[in-house]
Amino acid sequence: MKIEPPEEGFDPETFDMAARRTAIDDGLSLFNAGDFYGAHECFERCWLAAEGASSDFWKGLVQASICLHHLNRENIEGASKLHTGMRRLLAPFLPQHEGFDLQRLVSDMQAHIKEPSGSRPLLWRVSPPGQD
Repeated sequence: MKIEPPEEGFDPETFDMAARRTAIDDGLSLFNAGDFYGAHECFERCWLAAEGASSDFWKGLVQASICLHHLNRENIEGASKLHTGMRRLLAPFLPQHEGFDLQRLVSDMQAHIKEPSGSRPLLWRVSPPGQD
């Protein structure tokens, strides 16, 4: 399944702090509810609007979401490739960034990739953005 870019009307220039907070909160909720495709959509907006190194952080969360989406569809090869990319992208931001407990996410995802029938990873928010 090919992941499509956000709707044509998305303009990173108008993606203000309120829209960013909404995308982060919605993405977190969707990820934790197991709607990994929906979470990807939210995090992708943050990624497309990000600049510099922050772009890799958001791309890492996009890849984590789609990795789990592929795993749920039993596309092990696709999930494995995304998992490798996610770990590389998030490594510089460990253990915590933008209020997310990335160390726990990476650890949970590693266990889940090895044994998908176990409990699924959750994205943990440990502090509000800008507080880490």
